[in-house]
Amino acid sequence: MKWDRNRNANPHARTDMRIVTVRRISQAFFFVLFLWFCAVTRMGAGVTDIRGWPVNWFLQLDPLTAFATVLTTGTLFAGLLWALVTLSFTVLFGRFFCGWVCPFGALHQAMGWVRHRDLSFKEKIRRNQPSPRHGIKFGLLLVFLGMAAGSLADPGRWSSPTTILQSGVLLAALAWVLVGALPHGNGPSPRASEDPVKTAGLLAACLAAGLVLARFPTARGLLQTGLLDPIPFFQRSLNLVILPVLGLGQPAGTAGTRWTHGAWLLGTLFAAAVFLNWHTPRFYCRYVCPLGALLGLLGRKPLWRFSRIAERCTECLRCEAVCDGACAPSRAPILSACTLCSNCLIHCPEEAVTYTAAREEGKSAAGPDLSRRAAVAAVVGGLAAAPVLGLQGLTHRRFPPLVVRPPGSLPERDFLKRCIKCGQCVRICPTGVIQPALWEAGVEGLWTPVLDFRAGSSGCQWNCTACSRICPTAAIRRLSLEEKQGKGPFEGAGPIRIGLAFVDRNRCLPWALDRPCIVCEENCPVSPKAIRTRDGWATIFEMAQGVSAGGDDRLDLPGFSPPGDAAVPENVYLQWEVDGIGRRDPITDWGDGWIRLDGVTAAALEPGPTGPVRVVRALKRPVVDPVRCVGCGICQHECPVRGVPAIRVSAENETRHPDRRLAL
Repeated sequence: MKWDRNRNANPHARTDMRIVTVRRISQAFFFVLFLWFCAVTRMGAGVTDIRGWPVNWFLQLDPLTAFATVLTTGTLFAGLLWALVTLSFTVLFGRFFCGWVCPFGALHQAMGWVRHRDLSFKEKIRRNQPSPRHGIKFGLLLVFLGMAAGSLADPGRWSSPTTILQSGVLLAALAWVLVGALPHGNGPSPRASEDPVKTAGLLAACLAAGLVLARFPTARGLLQTGLLDPIPFFQRSLNLVILPVLGLGQPAGTAGTRWTHGAWLLGTLFAAAVFLNWHTPRFYCRYVCPLGALLGLLGRKPLWRFSRIAERCTECLRCEAVCDGACAPSRAPILSACTLCSNCLIHCPEEAVTYTAAREEGKSAAGPDLSRRAAVAAVVGGLAAAPVLGLQGLTHRRFPPLVVRPPGSLPERDFLKRCIKCGQCVRICPTGVIQPALWEAGVEGLWTPVLDFRAGSSGCQWNCTACSRICPTAAIRRLSLEEKQGKGPFEGAGPIRIGLAFVDRNRCLPWALDRPCIVCEENCPVSPKAIRTRDGWATIFEMAQGVSAGGDDRLDLPGFSPPGDAAVPENVYLQWEVDGIGRRDPITDWGDGWIRLDGVTAAALEPGPTGPVRVVRALKRPVVDPVRCVGCGICQHECPVRGVPAIRVSAENETRHPDRRLAL
């Protein structure tokens, strides 16, 4: 049976339609604004460049980012105070952010509408039914918060009355989230969270698990919310895959040359998240989104809410056919799932669905549906995940040497407590040398920024601090140019080092193949240069007996054959002895079995050379000064040896880890 949109239409639909129109305008506005902020995240002073645009604003509105970073660091960064605005609206109205602001949610809603608008009435109802599997997102939320809560095991978080109070408040907030994720009358265990004995047992079990895990030598906290948090997820996908593929919003002259490490994985996950709406409307929002789960818990009992007036309802199910959140408005709307789309207001012919103050008439269901066992498993799993990942030792002596972080990055353990994998530093980098990591930094380092000196148009620029100024959580702390270069008040500390370059003598042209090359030395931006050259001589040809005079002022060298091209390269000499005096004379011409020297005639051979004769080439062989090298990687990028460069930067001697400094 096809659904007749006009049959028994709501006489007040025209009034209610204004709400839906405003909501659609709001979604379109914030979606376009989000795209604009992504497009202008590039260096420059034009209107279409970063200038003063608040490109981190959507990340700062994200309460999951704010809460998780407070858990891991004990600090609420100033920019993340915007999250309090989102929290306030959520407490007042419910999941307002999901239905009216979130750009990723708007994309899902649009895709779902395109796919499902022509389905039958019964099929629409079937696809919009609440499901126990919608509780997956609450489980993911608890896993992520459990991983972040491992930071509370740090003794420094309990070292003073202030830190004790702060940590106690955070523990109480975690307990509230955990209890809030339990059933509230919607599932097979009605009102389980309101049973004081069961609730106390649940909290005691999680606390006991936390105390046990806190004694693990590898206990720590990790910030992993950025993996699935919709704002970092969408920003990362748009900046690192969609815009580069389309060639849009790229720095001048780089369209088609900006590379993204692991773009296949980012693109696949983004496409899957979007096209799963073909199966279920707002699939990501219903099943996966941890931010939606957190806002659902905060919006369980908003001051203004949707409710159902049972006396008016005829159970026509039109509201369920158009519900974006699958919150069962024809029964008792599940407020933790409601995204405030307001579609039910338009299509209810009896005005049985209302949006009123909480004290007024109506029936609604408050919370999600997650079993106690699942909740405990999620929290304990998150708490245990961080120590297990810590067993790799990648933040200690087993650090991956090729994981070079951007300048200003915090020590690795602190870095992983703050980085939300948003990709803003990757996007703003003018040379594209910053890339999202895959597995080289460990599982916990997925999509965190690392420097790939062959991917960009150059290395880390000596006069650039863009990445340190855009990071929304200070995982890359803000640097001034003076501090980065070790000038002015920072002269005593020296420049910020992100690594150290090493010359591979088995691949370097002057060292391995006796061919001249000083590209790395020429491109080193440090003054005085961190790469200097060591003079050396390479023997091209050698014979035991002396040369003899030939015609046309040539000198005969039996068995000699010019290497490579016929033209004589620079700095090639004949090394010989005349009258017992060693000398080197530049060779101006040569051929098979003969050479010609600059200013030397056949008469100069009397009484004749003695001793061995060698054809040699003067070479400048590069060596690195570890005191001056900052690890910028420009030398590695410019090295003419492709494939595996002959000079490579690794994370030794970086400033952020004193224990990695070389004993010099």
